[in-house]
Amino acid sequence: MTIEKAIQTAIKFENEVRDVYKAAAQQAADPVGKRVFSVMADEEQGHVDYLQSRLEEWNKTGKIDPVALETAIPSREVITQAADDVSASVSNVDHAAELKLLGRALEAERKTSSFYRQMVDELPAEGQQLFQRFVEIEEGHLAIVQAEMDSVTGNGVWFDVLEVQL
Repeated sequence: MTIEKAIQTAIKFENEVRDVYKAAAQQAADPVGKRVFSVMADEEQGHVDYLQSRLEEWNKTGKIDPVALETAIPSREVITQAADDVSASVSNVDHAAELKLLGRALEAERKTSSFYRQMVDELPAEGQQLFQRFVEIEEGHLAIVQAEMDSVTGNGVWFDVLEVQL
C-alpha cells in the first residue's frame, strides 16, 4: 500500500470510529458515559484533521513531516476516577444499552488499531513514523473502552488486572 492510500484509508477508519463515539454519546444514558464518548469523538476528529493535513502535505511535497500528534486522553489516575464515578452511578443505568455502545466502540478501536499496526509493519520508514504514534494512541483508546466496560459490568477487573477488595 502506498503512503497516500494508507492515509486515505486511515481517514476512513478515523471517521468511522468517530461516528461510533458520536452516536454512543447521543444514546448513552449515563452522564459520565456521555462525557467519555464525547471526549473520544473529539479525539477521533482531531485524528481526522491531523491525517487530512498530512495528506495535503504529501500531495504538495511528496513528503510527510510527522508533526507531533497530541492526545486528549487523560492520565491513568483521571481514567480511574472516571471509572469509579461510573461504578458509583451504575445502578441507574441500563447496563445492556451501555455495554452495547461500548462493544461497538471496542470493535471499531480494534479494527483501527490493527490497521495502524499493519501500516507500521508494511510501509517505508516515513509512513512508519506517521502511523507509530497512532498505534500508541489507539491502544490507549482500547484500554479506556475496556476499562469502561469492566467498570460498568463491575467484574472486578481493571486494565486486565483482577482487583481484590478485602
